[in-house]
Amino acid sequence: MEETATETVTAPADLPFDVFSKACPSRGTLEHVTGRWGSLTLGALYEGGFRFNELRRRVDGVSEKMLSQTLHALERDGLVHRDARPTNPPRVDYSLTPLGREVAERLVGLIHFMEDRMPTVLAARESYDTARGAR
Repeated sequence: MEETATETVTAPADLPFDVFSKACPSRGTLEHVTGRWGSLTLGALYEGGFRFNELRRRVDGVSEKMLSQTLHALERDGLVHRDARPTNPPRVDYSLTPLGREVAERLVGLIHFMEDRMPTVLAARESYDTARGAR
């Protein structure tokens, strides 16, 4: 069951999932995984487990609130494991579940592909901006 701002959607278990259908619950998970903070969080956790503030430093630019919301969504989707230890002060560690590791592996491949192709992307942007007089 996926909760959206306006409705609750349930997909029958015997129907195939179709992310292109607005009623498909896989759409919400795809948004969690491919959103800016979700993909960066999963990519960081692929490197290993982190405490909250370590993860926040690794995912440069994410606010505490956005990281918290992202981790909650990814935990709910079964991609992230939250390990809260009753110590003083409390210690909370985040790591990937087996499913999260599978997803992150694919994301990390895309991240590396994009990093490798950035010279081509930057050249395309320059060409686009020059052709439109944006500079």
